[in-house]
Amino acid sequence: MTGVPDLAPETARAWITRWDRQQQDHLPDREERFTVLIDAVEAGAGRPDPLVLDLGCGPGSLSVRLLDRIPAATVVGIDADPLLLALGRAAYAGRPGLRFAECDLRTPGWSGPLGLDRPVDVAVSTTALHWLPEPALRAMYAELAGLLRPAGLLLDGDHFSGGEHTGPVIASLSEALAERAELRRFPLGHAETWSGWWAAAAADPQLAELTARRERLALDAAHHGSPSGWLATHVDALQAAGFAEIGTLWQVGNDRILCAVAS
Repeated sequence: MTGVPDLAPETARAWITRWDRQQQDHLPDREERFTVLIDAVEAGAGRPDPLVLDLGCGPGSLSVRLLDRIPAATVVGIDADPLLLALGRAAYAGRPGLRFAECDLRTPGWSGPLGLDRPVDVAVSTTALHWLPEPALRAMYAELAGLLRPAGLLLDGDHFSGGEHTGPVIASLSEALAERAELRRFPLGHAETWSGWWAAAAADPQLAELTARRERLALDAAHHGSPSGWLATHVDALQAAGFAEIGTLWQVGNDRILCAVAS
């Protein structure tokens, strides 16, 4: 990455370990969700060597787990965050079947620079797509629909507010149950918060230039309060993009794997 010093693999791996620990603390069902999502890739890809896009891949946590299970796969990890991508590239340099691409899913034509040589079998994502503003989410799904092979899959694991046919009373009750479950699991709070991880990364001189670049991109600007946290927003956007089937494969509380099948 031009203008950014190379990271030592051991430094990158240490930060990714800390990232995974922080994520797991906030998302206790994260590893189970990873396992089920990869089960679905294995069962639904239609070939032993699928081409998989990891949308909003971060440092590659899902990508490497998928390749551990399906070593013949080709996984393209896509993200706009220069810091997380740099960690993944340094930690997993030379990993067969894995490459990272710095692409902003909010920008039309994001798939062009990927240089794909065949249709995509499966697109996956975890705890990422709710960061996209709704208009960008809709445009991204429309572009993705043109990349997937017929009957190709989108598998999106995330915490979704509401349900497929949820009114305001049930939606409010669902949120209340999620809050109560959070208090039971973490009565003393979390060992490291999301913002705490980023603050620690910003304080590391080895990551200073990457942190500055990330701040210039304003990646978090449209997140809070975005309609992209609602399940209905995703379902409507996927229907508008022409996906043939849309439904929940797995669910614990408001944590789901949403599956969509390309036409």
